[in-house]
Amino acid sequence: MGSFMLIDTNIWLELLLKQNKYPEVLTFLDKTQSDPLYTTEFTLYSISILLTRYKKYETLEDFINDVIINGNVILLKISPEEIPAIIKIADKYTLDFDDSYQYYISERENLVLVSYDSDFDRTPKGRKTPGQIITMT
Repeated sequence: MGSFMLIDTNIWLELLLKQNKYPEVLTFLDKTQSDPLYTTEFTLYSISILLTRYKKYETLEDFINDVIINGNVILLKISPEEIPAIIKIADKYTLDFDDSYQYYISERENLVLVSYDSDFDRTPKGRKTPGQIITMT
């Protein structure tokens, strides 16, 4: 693909919870394995909250080890001083905080936002789904 991509929380959850689009996410990750991939600290914590709620401790540990620590995924975060910019995005595009956070980072870092969340379609930057990226490669 050759683009720098920010992977939204819902993409990882499709994979980790083996949901409907699990095969598409696997294909996407396989086709982009040599590309730089990014995810946010917010995504890591959201996944951690959900997987511990479901008592999927081993899945969480594997994700952190395989993707974050030993994988090619780079973790991005914000400073508290950046929260007002995230709030402006939430207000301007009618997004919730977590979507605004993802969108803000994708803009700040000039990354393609990879998500199944159609709320991003209301923004100028938009989003790409794993399926769209697969067909582009």
